[in-house]
Amino acid sequence: DCTWQVKANDRSFHEQPHFMNTKFFCIKESKYANNAIKTYKYNAFSFLPMNLFEQFKRAANFYFLILLILQAIPQISTLAWYTTLFPLLVVLGITAMKDLVDDVARHKMDNEINNRTCEVIKDGRYFTKWKEIQVGDIIRLKKNDFIPADILLLSSSEPNSLCYVETAELDGETNLKFKMALEITHQYLQRENALTTFDGFIECEEPNNRLDKFTGTLFWRNTSFPLDADKILLRGCVIRNTDFCHGMVIFAGADTKIMKNSGKTRFKRTKIDYLMNYMVYTIFVVLILVSAGLAIGHAYWEAQIGNNSWYLYDGEDYTPSYRGFLNFWGYIIILNTMVPISLYVSVEVIRLGQSYFINWDLQITTTLNEQLGQIHYIFSDKTGTLTQNIMTFKKCCINGQIYGEWNTSKGMSLAPEKDPVDFSWNMFADGKLAFYDHYLIEQIHSGKESEVRQFFFLLAVCHTVMVDRIDGQLNYQAASPDEGALVSAARNFGFAFLARTQNTITISELGTERTYDVLAILDFNSDRKRMSIIVRTPEGNIRLYCKGADTVIYERLHQMSPTKQETQDALDIFASETLRTLCLCYKEIEEKEYEEWNKKFMAASIASTNRDEALDKVYEEIEKDLILLGATAIEDKLQDGVPETISKLAKADIKIWVLTGDKKETAENIGFACELLTEDTTICYGEDIKTEEERRMRTQSKRRLEARKEQRQKNFVDLACECSAVICCRVTPKQKAMVVDLVKRYKKAITLAIGDGANDVNMIKTAHIGVGISGQEGMQAVMSSDYSFAQFRYLQRLLLVHGRWSYIRMCKFLRYFFYKNFAFTLVHFWYSFFNGYSAQTAYEDWFITLYNVLYSSLPVLLMGLLDQDVSDKLSLRFPGLYVVGQRDLLFNYKKFFVSLVHGILTSMILFFIPLGAYLQTVGQDGEAPSDYQSFAVTIASALIITVNFQIGLDTSYWTFVNAFSIFGSIALYFGIMFDFHSAGIHVLFPSAFQFTGTASNALRQPYIWLTIILTVAVCLLPVVAIRFLSMTIWPSESDKIQKHRKRLKAEEQWKRRQVFRRGVSSRRSAYAFSHQRGYADLISSGRSIRKKRSPLDAIIADGTAEYRRTVES
Repeated sequence: DCTWQVKANDRSFHEQPHFMNTKFFCIKESKYANNAIKTYKYNAFSFLPMNLFEQFKRAANFYFLILLILQAIPQISTLAWYTTLFPLLVVLGITAMKDLVDDVARHKMDNEINNRTCEVIKDGRYFTKWKEIQVGDIIRLKKNDFIPADILLLSSSEPNSLCYVETAELDGETNLKFKMALEITHQYLQRENALTTFDGFIECEEPNNRLDKFTGTLFWRNTSFPLDADKILLRGCVIRNTDFCHGMVIFAGADTKIMKNSGKTRFKRTKIDYLMNYMVYTIFVVLILVSAGLAIGHAYWEAQIGNNSWYLYDGEDYTPSYRGFLNFWGYIIILNTMVPISLYVSVEVIRLGQSYFINWDLQITTTLNEQLGQIHYIFSDKTGTLTQNIMTFKKCCINGQIYGEWNTSKGMSLAPEKDPVDFSWNMFADGKLAFYDHYLIEQIHSGKESEVRQFFFLLAVCHTVMVDRIDGQLNYQAASPDEGALVSAARNFGFAFLARTQNTITISELGTERTYDVLAILDFNSDRKRMSIIVRTPEGNIRLYCKGADTVIYERLHQMSPTKQETQDALDIFASETLRTLCLCYKEIEEKEYEEWNKKFMAASIASTNRDEALDKVYEEIEKDLILLGATAIEDKLQDGVPETISKLAKADIKIWVLTGDKKETAENIGFACELLTEDTTICYGEDIKTEEERRMRTQSKRRLEARKEQRQKNFVDLACECSAVICCRVTPKQKAMVVDLVKRYKKAITLAIGDGANDVNMIKTAHIGVGISGQEGMQAVMSSDYSFAQFRYLQRLLLVHGRWSYIRMCKFLRYFFYKNFAFTLVHFWYSFFNGYSAQTAYEDWFITLYNVLYSSLPVLLMGLLDQDVSDKLSLRFPGLYVVGQRDLLFNYKKFFVSLVHGILTSMILFFIPLGAYLQTVGQDGEAPSDYQSFAVTIASALIITVNFQIGLDTSYWTFVNAFSIFGSIALYFGIMFDFHSAGIHVLFPSAFQFTGTASNALRQPYIWLTIILTVAVCLLPVVAIRFLSMTIWPSESDKIQKHRKRLKAEEQWKRRQVFRRGVSSRRSAYAFSHQRGYADLISSGRSIRKKRSPLDAIIADGTAEYRRTVES
């Protein structure tokens, strides 16, 4: 419905009450968005409260806040409050600083865009900032300006108010598109005073994300004029080859189509984050159950023993049940280290460190590193991501002879080090073509084979390319890169397209300029797969020149056409090299035949209904009995290393989907070129997969169809995921994101999206991991991504090396972290059975405070940063190692419970062996060492040595830093303990340090050292035995490679086996025409032709100017 109303030059119109929406209580704002873009989350006033609110929404942070409050209650706590406050402040501070830095960057980007300037025409011309533009304003844009909003084109400097725009930011295409104003606005709105008084009224569709659709009506001068997408300039496009244009703002800011396509910025968390949260919730439940059980035990103990023991009276007449209630909270505090807050600090530190390592290697930074080791699906853009979007003329076949190899003028093959062809003889050569077949140049100059010159003349004349001169140089603008490459090739070989008018075309043929009358242009469309041009030579002969896909050309060849088989063999060879092929042919037309056909052509051209079908039928009549000239072969250059990268990722069981706006033939070409598809691949086309169920669904009601939409989506995902590769063609930016979302939703798989243009932003934001390629299509994809780099090939190192390492490191870190904290905390549980469940600690308070901060933190942090099971070269050599992350083999609930059981057993050993050793013992000096403080020191010492040696067993990649951290942590523990147990510090702080002399007294007893050694040995020896048996009997792939790593390193560098080797192939690498019709209608109508003379048109009798359409250098 056309409910969006816009009035020109009347800002007050859009502020009327019925256009206002209630935002908050009585606060109202206009439904028309202003043109300011806002991607930031905070401002100076909201940062602190909003950030803290967001952080405390995390269950762990809120838990520790509650814990801090409980520790401030003396009746409950047996631990000092600072043991929780300090780590909590560190966590909140680190996260807040990271969020602040990110948001400041967003503020800067928003300000840069919003403060760009633009000319507004209102009572004269003045400059204003983009953010101040409003709906209904009339703006003036110049060549190379970005379009600030979605605007209706009113007039321009070009004929018929044409305007050329580059849409790379929207659809990734670098070729120009043209828009054209209404004839009425072109006629009356050229002058500024007319624009100032313009009072047109527009009714159109509401803001939406459909880039290629627009429906509206302009009411002006008591007449209504229909509006469509061809008259709308979209935000994000760039004005090209148009000196100036005027437009009326229809959609601004958040209402523009590019912003509607950009999607919401999602807060991304890794799969391990979610898993870790569930495990933390599990630990919370265990903590509550254990604390409740111990509290019940204390209530029972109080009732049976405590109330009857006069020496335990503390002056409080609490009931046993109330004492049990207080002890419940006391145990919650004491056992809180099962979920230490340092876990989150350590995770953030490790991710930050890993990001720096990746950044040093690939120039990328983010904190989703371990997620890179779990990717199942990669969704890739094509243009600019897999390819360089550069088309190069590589080879050709003329009259059955293949040209393009390294040949001398005698036709002898040469070694590749010979020089390319010298085009200096040609004044129009652009110097960009590298061609090595010198024999072809000799053939052109000699003229012995007329077909050779005819071949390049066809390339120079049969096209819809536009030309302009900039600084004396010819500049071509083509509807597709392929067509531009062919016309440029003809130019370099001596047949340069110079100019065109509505009905003539001028060609320089080996230095001689000749003008031909253009009688008809039979334009390309996706059904015809070919285009033709009918010209009259200066001698009066009429010829039709045609180029198109071999499948349609061969059907229309004269049965006596020569070299059909030779050309077909050449096409097979070109296809085997994944070159994009095109067949060229021509025919002579008699004057009478042309006159009869032209009558039908003119009748079809003005048909009021089914005009396209009528034209296609007339085209068929003339495009027959053609004579084959040959075929061209164009290379759509892939980015370096794309086939190798795709091959390695496939071996890592990563499925790659290509999502592109290109037509099917183009996308299929690239699929073969990058080895995503091979000759052995069975290709299933979506339009051919029609089940009986789908046919029945066509007859069902709309309501039932909607009800079954979800099932159809699931069927699509199930079918597509059964395939080794998927290529989606002609998809919009929104559809790209929807495909990613479907796989996320129905497969619960980790996804990665990679692209380089603004049209990929939504897809990048939707995927778990977004990667931006910094290419030719702007920086929007990079700014929206989690990672960014310059080329697709870096993806294999990012995933197979850094991603896998990060995943392994994080899994090892988490397993060990849970283990060491269970081992540390559950000693309190066993101790409670011997202290009346009184919530007393088994360690000194300072040991509890520093355990996770100093005594056991550095080794595990370094393992999380530096550990690697195999080297980077072996990781790339054996991509199969990657599957452990996809299958979540290294960290899951099973591994978590193994760590829990390991921690429980270690805590039992740590408590009960010293307990047994201390029972009824006497030291060497005759004193009994079995006091509480000596017992605490013994357990703590055994714990520190055990957990630090355990990290040594878990470390795969040893460095001096690792060894230093392990032994340094143990030495640091003993050093700090002796200091804290000294008489001097007790004198200074008597209430805080009460273990005076304990360390020196206890650790001078050999008996206690033997107890510590026995405890550590019993903890570690079973682990060593189990690891040995596991590696010997059930070795993993990684274990096998580690075992033979010396031999593998000594081998010659592994080379990729070439998967894609095709000889003669039945497949054609189809030529890629433009996505839409070419410029034939525009050329034939004469709407684009200037009325003034250009210097290049001196040879043209009627004095019309050449067509001005080109890409700016």
